Amino acid sequence: MRYALGLDTLPEDADSATLVGRAWLPAAAGPAVITLRAGRVHDVTAHWPTVSLLLAEADPAAALRRADGPDIGAVADLLANSVPDGQDKARPHLLAPCDLQAVKAAGVTFVRSMLERVIEEQAKGDPAAAEGVRHIMQAEIGDDLRAVRPGSPEALRLKQALVARKLWSQYLEVGIGPDAEIFTKAQPLSSVGTGAEIGIHPVSTWNNPEPEVVLAIGPDGAIKGAALGNDVNLRDVEGRSALLLGKAKDNNGSCAIGPFIRLLGQGYGLDDIRQAAVTLTVEGDDGFRLEGTSLLGEISRDITDIAGQAIGPNHQYPDGLVLFTGTMFAPIEDRDAPGQGFTHKLGDIVTIASPRLGRLVNRVNRSDRIPPWEFGVAALMRNLSARKRL
Repeated sequence: MRYALGLDTLPEDADSATLVGRAWLPAAAGPAVITLRAGRVHDVTAHWPTVSLLLAEADPAAALRRADGPDIGAVADLLANSVPDGQDKARPHLLAPCDLQAVKAAGVTFVRSMLERVIEEQAKGDPAAAEGVRHIMQAEIGDDLRAVRPGSPEALRLKQALVARKLWSQYLEVGIGPDAEIFTKAQPLSSVGTGAEIGIHPVSTWNNPEPEVVLAIGPDGAIKGAALGNDVNLRDVEGRSALLLGKAKDNNGSCAIGPFIRLLGQGYGLDDIRQAAVTLTVEGDDGFRLEGTSLLGEISRDITDIAGQAIGPNHQYPDGLVLFTGTMFAPIEDRDAPGQGFTHKLGDIVTIASPRLGRLVNRVNRSDRIPPWEFGVAALMRNLSARKRL
């Protein structure tokens, strides 16, 4: 399926937002740190060679607003050239807006997706068995977990009751226990941006998108901004064993972030992130269409709690990190045969959107068919050094 990126990729209030991103500059054979002003893209790499350095500033939004930089073109042109079909390799295109930051993710932070993880585990990765397990779980637990605060005495009492009913799970442990699940989603510089193709490992026959809000966190542990993300997941692989989480989560093109990081400030704060509504749309060549909405306000743990469990006295990240906050989406609509649930097909267009963060749009392909990840940290350092940006 063909697709295009237009100005609706940007936040609805982009003119007043402070946005930072990255673009590939063919003339420089490397990336640039960019910002938007009045519909134009400006290169601010001379001030901050990496986005990670910008986010190390005490107030990156204020610093970015003061910075000047050459105009590299209209944002509409950059967006249009960020889709693989017909891409002009001689012109700039968007990249994921993070670079040297660690890419981490919090799992099982919403009740709905938490129960689906339990179902995956009980079904041993078999989508045909999932529906029967789902009915059992809903009959036994229902939505009782929605009001439970993780780590509370009430959560402990519920754990004891579920253990007695032989329904306890490692996913419930991190869902309502005191410790959040924090894992490494991808390596620095391996994420893809809006417009790029995302990768599904060819061994998987049961997989789904995971639309999420991604926190941009500085090395001081402060949340500096937010973006949208797709924590592409292989449900069958993770369902076989939680020890296969790395194979289920970290594959070529399996982490998408974008379109930009919106920095805190100028009327955009932590409460705006907390109140974000995230929509998911999947459109397939087979005519299939899936839609859903997630409210970050329904998350079980506050975003500052999740951030605090990811970075602190026991976990330092001198280049900062970006942190997926978890998803409430676990699509269960039947796509083909009854009881088989949802799984991706090649060519699916996945759109993750939120009014004040924009739209992250990607097309599904196999991880071994999309362009391989080749530009790593060493390549970045060589490139920036040759450009005299270090």
